[in-house]
Amino acid sequence: MNIRKNVIVATLALGGVAFGGVVMAATPAAAPMAMSGMNWFGGPIYTGAPALDVTAALVVAGGGANNFDFAKALVSMLGEKTVNAEVAKLNKQYGEKDVASFIEGMTFAVKAGLTRATEAGVKLPAAPADLKGVKLARTLVSAGTAPDGVWWSGYLFDKALSNPIHVKVMIDIDTKYGHGADENTHKILNQAMFDVAQALKVPGVKLAPLH
Repeated sequence: MNIRKNVIVATLALGGVAFGGVVMAATPAAAPMAMSGMNWFGGPIYTGAPALDVTAALVVAGGGANNFDFAKALVSMLGEKTVNAEVAKLNKQYGEKDVASFIEGMTFAVKAGLTRATEAGVKLPAAPADLKGVKLARTLVSAGTAPDGVWWSGYLFDKALSNPIHVKVMIDIDTKYGHGADENTHKILNQAMFDVAQALKVPGVKLAPLH
């Protein structure tokens, strides 16, 4: 486990702020990261109320909490032809191994996030009946776009359930798949969702430096 994760683990173990806020330092070592207000892999931390209705809609798109599959969610939102073209593009950019790891990592991240949310006493509402397909894709683009216009995976994950839950899931991913898996997931999602924004002609969305 690297120094960054040791800091976060110590912070969580010693007590961060309540659900929905920034994980504030319980030790001097953790203070610089927490006070910076930045996520591990770039972009600001979102500290507002989580968009649980959007999270619920994404879960439904992917087959439900027990059978969630990120690839299925993408096809549900964008159609098989568009998804296949994007996966082919990402394979050329990153290699098939990393793209497969990204898709698997996103499936795991949603499932782990739901588990962590349950542990925290968070219950998802029913998904809005009209929040599906392209409308859901546009909503995810909007949800992950920071105030400066850059689309960040971390900003979306914070907004989906909260920053403290996001941090725990990041640790879960690297624990299961090995160091670097979580960064790969964030990196490729940054690129993929930027591509979605361009395909849907969402104005003003910028590509994150980590891509």
